Amino acid sequence: MPACRPRFGVAVVLLGLLAAVAMPANTALAQSGWLPTSWFSSGEIDATAMFPLAENDGPWLVLASTFRGESAREDARSLVHELRGRYKLQAYTLEKSFDYTGEQAGLGLNPDGTPKRMRYANAAEVTEVAVLVGDFSSYDDPRGQKMLTKIKSLRPETLTSGKAKSQAFSDFRRMLKLDANAAKGPMHLAFVIPNPLLPEEFFSRPEVDDFVLEMNSGVANSLLDCPGRYSVRVALFTGAGTFDQKAIEQGANVELESRLVEAAETAHQLTESLRRRGFEAWEFHDRESSMVCVGSFQQLTVPAADGRQVIHPGIAKVVEKLGADPEKLAQGEIMPRSIDGVLLEIQPKPVDVPRIPANRRR
Repeated sequence: MPACRPRFGVAVVLLGLLAAVAMPANTALAQSGWLPTSWFSSGEIDATAMFPLAENDGPWLVLASTFRGESAREDARSLVHELRGRYKLQAYTLEKSFDYTGEQAGLGLNPDGTPKRMRYANAAEVTEVAVLVGDFSSYDDPRGQKMLTKIKSLRPETLTSGKAKSQAFSDFRRMLKLDANAAKGPMHLAFVIPNPLLPEEFFSRPEVDDFVLEMNSGVANSLLDCPGRYSVRVALFTGAGTFDQKAIEQGANVELESRLVEAAETAHQLTESLRRRGFEAWEFHDRESSMVCVGSFQQLTVPAADGRQVIHPGIAKVVEKLGADPEKLAQGEIMPRSIDGVLLEIQPKPVDVPRIPANRRR
């Protein structure tokens, strides 16, 4: 058998009919308030802690180093402790195992027409542990890029004193002829990566175009400013049709324009009413409708004591307080709640927070 080798002022919202109100600049991928901006304070660190990466870390981090082999965990633990203790950095570890002992699909077919099967030349189960530094909102988050530069120049004792014994680092160091006196630091090949634990859809949030962005410019509590990945939609007001910008510019669709203006005004009034009641309310306007959302959440579910994933308690609280009365629903009485005479949705639901294009500022 052949072998193979491993390898996002209502006046502005109303369709641009009035002048826009200036707002502070804000980039798409580095939204203010998305994540903590200060590093944790130093303190005693549990000598046995591996500080494993979690889904709510990141979502972007600097991959500082990786370790492979029998000593990978100890080397990674040593480095993450040094980065946290000596350098006061928010460091984590991420472990992954690879099984190279089984058969693999090969190229081509055998004479009898069956697919070829192959085995790895060096059959083994391999453990790799990565050390990451983070909590950055995007690939080009200025804090992340500054940290990347810093990581590249650090010379942690774990990597310069010969203490690291894991195979990947040892081979890598010999290959590049790195040592304590080398001009470049032992982590000079560090780079920024997305949190591997997050699903792909996390990084494919709906993106608003220039016109919709302008519609939401100057809004004090715009959903585009929501720091979380998700919010809960509690009301939707439609224009009962699709907004045709070209037709509006030519003086047509006046009735539709009026309906959209009314929808935007209602959404704005509801947002203010909810905020007066202590809810973290947001409004968002597009070509077809205006909606009001409540809350800011980085994830939809959280792990329960028994390991099951359950709905985020903050989301459940919004649904409980602003959704229809569940007891009345059970009795077949469908009656939505109302705020200052404005009806809310019977069943509020989580939505993705829209994202501003990377090349635009608000």
